[in-house]
Amino acid sequence: MILAVGHADLTPDTLKTVEHELRVRQERLGDPAPGLVRAGAALSAPFGRAVRASGRRLVVLQPAQGAVPTPSAAAQEVLASAEEVRLLPYDPDSRDACMGADEALIGQCSRLLAVWDGSPSNGRDATAHLVAYARARGVPVDVVWPVAATREPTCRATTPNGPMAAPRG
Repeated sequence: MILAVGHADLTPDTLKTVEHELRVRQERLGDPAPGLVRAGAALSAPFGRAVRASGRRLVVLQPAQGAVPTPSAAAQEVLASAEEVRLLPYDPDSRDACMGADEALIGQCSRLLAVWDGSPSNGRDATAHLVAYARARGVPVDVVWPVAATREPTCRATTPNGPMAAPRG
């Protein structure tokens, strides 16, 4: 499977460019591996659309611990286009639990597409950690960072209580 991870604070124009680049990258790969994404992850909807546009199957990981939250519009979109939904017990409101879920997904994938500007982790954004985690396990990593890509000045993570500002990283 091909997994995508990346920064949560991409600008709207960057998300469009990244979606196109993710589709192109998948079309160039020789294997027909399905795309795998965690519902609610920052790139879930753009990656899901890119997977489907490239002719691949889409597999979505959905949290299944305690009371599963009502999915965001992006999560609903990716769940509706999935050919397979897998349940994994983790708390989607916990950064550590989400990182653990992403690490579990890396263990199941044959390639990681990382939408990453090369910046180190700052304790909020786990992209750098996930790239290092995959590389340490021998998973090929393709960094996707288009020339004109930009990030918002702050990461706006959404919690059940509304938006939460977080530093970039």
